[in-house]
Amino acid sequence: MTIRTIVAATEKEIQDALKVRVEVFVEEQQISKELEFDGLDAECVHFVSYDEEQPIAAGRLRLIESTGKVQRICVLENYRGKKIGNEIMYLIHKTAKEKGLSQLVLHAQESAIPFYEKLGYAITSEIFFEAGIPHVEMNLKL
Repeated sequence: MTIRTIVAATEKEIQDALKVRVEVFVEEQQISKELEFDGLDAECVHFVSYDEEQPIAAGRLRLIESTGKVQRICVLENYRGKKIGNEIMYLIHKTAKEKGLSQLVLHAQESAIPFYEKLGYAITSEIFFEAGIPHVEMNLKL
């Protein structure tokens, strides 16, 4: 298993990231394609992890002034628990710092709160629902 995580630079790499999102969010979690594809992908920086040539994880970073919104972090089921999510998050953090952002914010599914807390994020909201799934807002100062 040779895992590499990159900033998606080509149309194929972006499509690979979207393919992972469909598998995790649309097929596995039953989130509608309309909610998953919100029309904002064109303005985001995309991240994708590969095992050899197979896309296995993805995420995106949306820039909102000096804040980055971390979104759509997902890892294919067979690859969870192997620290691949950490690799995506570290690359997002590095990219955000390079772009001069001062903080990151995200909406974490309740089940993912411990993952983000280990990366230094703090909960900044009560539980709310997105796509029928309980979430909290979390924040990280860079």
